[in-house]
Amino acid sequence: MTDRIDPAAAGVVDVVYRCAAAWVGGEILRDIDIYCAAGVITAIEPAGGGIAGTVEVLPGLVIPGFADAHSHIFHRALRGRTHAGGGTFWTWRELMYELADQLDPDTLRELAFAAYLEQLCAGYTAVGEFHYLHHPPGGGRYADPNAMGLAIADAAADVGMGLTLLDIAYLAGGFDQPVNAVQQRFSDGSATAWASRVAALPAAIRVGVGIHSVRAVPIAQMPTVVAAAAGRVLHVHLSEQPAENADCLAATGLTPTQLLAEAGAVGPRTAAVHATHLTDDDIGILGRAGASVVICPTTEADLADGLPAAARLAAAGARLSLGGDQQVVVDPFVQARGLEYGERLAGGRRGVFTPQMLWSAALEQSHAAIDSPGGRLAVGAPADFLAVRTDSPRTAGAGPEQLVMCATAQDVEVVVVGGLVRARSGKHVKHGDPGPLLAAAVQRAWGNDGSAGR
Repeated sequence: MTDRIDPAAAGVVDVVYRCAAAWVGGEILRDIDIYCAAGVITAIEPAGGGIAGTVEVLPGLVIPGFADAHSHIFHRALRGRTHAGGGTFWTWRELMYELADQLDPDTLRELAFAAYLEQLCAGYTAVGEFHYLHHPPGGGRYADPNAMGLAIADAAADVGMGLTLLDIAYLAGGFDQPVNAVQQRFSDGSATAWASRVAALPAAIRVGVGIHSVRAVPIAQMPTVVAAAAGRVLHVHLSEQPAENADCLAATGLTPTQLLAEAGAVGPRTAAVHATHLTDDDIGILGRAGASVVICPTTEADLADGLPAAARLAAAGARLSLGGDQQVVVDPFVQARGLEYGERLAGGRRGVFTPQMLWSAALEQSHAAIDSPGGRLAVGAPADFLAVRTDSPRTAGAGPEQLVMCATAQDVEVVVVGGLVRARSGKHVKHGDPGPLLAAAVQRAWGNDGSAGR
């Protein structure tokens, strides 16, 4: 705990955060100070000694900032608008396409800004944005072909959210099917053109890449995407729906996981999103590769996707992480315990995942899945952390190590990013309450009267 970066090397200490309790290295330490300079943690020491600096007292339990390892930020405009008619994932998708067809760089930037503000105030300090809404309606090009991605990056920077822009290849409407009218916005025409556009993204943006799904990138073009992933994380929607599996088997004789493995797209830097309907062989492939699997409990419930075999995946060697996906709920605690609740519902047994395992999935593993250095309180790590109330109606009396099973985003009292306080009591210190900004952004996303999608 007394390890530190030399203050002379790190620069002047910006602030010292005094913690009654903090989650450090998988255990709870009492009465410690976290020293921050130049956006990183420079020392973690017993409270009251060491380097001089401005002291900020943090209440409750201090934990690393959460990461949302799978976000579709424009889907935030769908919340509360998709439940009137019932249906399936495929009928929900039609409404999502209706929304996608209306956004431009300005409205996407406004929506992303408000939605990332909501995320940060809830305790997220990093996000992996699964970005495939690239071009204007009809498949033309903006003056800057990366205008939509740059709008997202600008919004995240303004909020103070750590962003991994996962630029996604989406080239087909299904096996041996062209993209439809809306999907033209998603497609670069070829994997080579997609890779060329990705290469033009500014170096200042942390970039990952992805295959939208096995139905959306022709087999012959997958190697180009895999090559572009060198040194980066590679994300892919995998077996979210049984229909995807059936179509893949009919077209190739392989499951989606087997197809990706044959294309060289499964490895330790791969993040398989959802992975809901897998065979035993699929689970073995992902486990042996040490791949990440991003479970999105609230979206998988909302879209009636089904329950992934999370415990079997973990036992096989896959690394479990968590995503908010369509942002139907923005609450890292709800997502984390949703992982355990899914196993309880499927198997009739409690405690399949311990609180320690849930913390790991929501923190270190979710950051690792998007190539983010956060998710831990340690010297040299980003100074991104939050204080969770332990005296609220939800948390009072709980063991601090079990807060993951009872706290909610309402209990996030202070959020620190880069050593600076960014949010207090659910409001951003610079931009205020996310609610009014979200209301305005969602209305403009659907058109000025806000009536679509109801």
